[in-house]
Amino acid sequence: MTPLPSSLLAGMTNAFPPPSSGAAPLRQHESHALHQGERVWKETNCYVDLWIELLHGFGLDPRAAFGFTVTQDFEGDQFTFFKFPLEDLERLYGTQVQELAIYDSLEDRVLAQTQRGHTVLVEVDGFYLPNTRATSYQREHPKTTIGVDFIDPVARRLGYFHNTGYHLLEGEDYDGVFRKLPQFSQQPDLLFPYVEFAKQVRPALEGVALAEMSAELLCEHLRRRPLHNPISQWRVAFPEHLERLLERGEAYFHPYSFNLMRQLGANFEFLSKYLQWLKVQGFEMPDSIPNAAQTIASEAMVMQFRLVRAITRKRRDLCDDCFDVLESAYEKTLPPLAGLAL
Repeated sequence: MTPLPSSLLAGMTNAFPPPSSGAAPLRQHESHALHQGERVWKETNCYVDLWIELLHGFGLDPRAAFGFTVTQDFEGDQFTFFKFPLEDLERLYGTQVQELAIYDSLEDRVLAQTQRGHTVLVEVDGFYLPNTRATSYQREHPKTTIGVDFIDPVARRLGYFHNTGYHLLEGEDYDGVFRKLPQFSQQPDLLFPYVEFAKQVRPALEGVALAEMSAELLCEHLRRRPLHNPISQWRVAFPEHLERLLERGEAYFHPYSFNLMRQLGANFEFLSKYLQWLKVQGFEMPDSIPNAAQTIASEAMVMQFRLVRAITRKRRDLCDDCFDVLESAYEKTLPPLAGLAL
């Protein structure tokens, strides 16, 4: 990887908007390019998808922050739930994320921060998010994270980033998110959710400075990459996983596939796009490396469909040829990328 100059602070700009005036949100938001076009994994996990749109919504380029994807490991029963490291967000974009203490009222604490121009990241019940009509809205109660940048307590309206876009909810959904519906009054011991807030503490890097800092972070993350091929480790554990999948069926397959095939495939699809972005910024990057990362993304999807068929037919399929492709593609991604960074 090309040497990094010592000066990394040129061309900084504050891209965050001024504090909210309390008026209805006028945000016109189009999904970032990472959430458009040809993609194997349309959605990844709520935290990463949220931050892509949140950074994009504030005029920042989220592609610079994906160097951390090289650290994904196999954790025994799942692949690392990949998330932007908060320290990377501060170094790249001047965006500091802190835990928000919740006392008395979640609604009041969110209002206090959004009025200061901050964005509040809060774990909520997907049952009340109208943008999830195709999945959980008014059907299921999954935990998911949204980024709130506007609320109007009088009109009971809330503007929020979630998954691949920006949305508005109101009325009963507003009351559900803030636990103001009658059924919540019968649960006085209900715990407050975990909440963070993002604030701009210094101007964001941009241009050459952003690319150089991104490459520097990638080098740091490569020093933290797994010591062994995590796909090979998954392969060893997979026969036991398969027995459980065949025993428990489709209901168990969905969370299994989310935490293994999707997290693996989506992580490496983002790594592929990140390496292509680095190449555009002028860094040495043979096409073979991002292509190999994209192969992992594609083959993880192939394996997901293959397992669906195996479970439906109650057939024991160890997916050996899928693992062959995945293992080989990993060896063509991480070791040569680490070699460039030395």
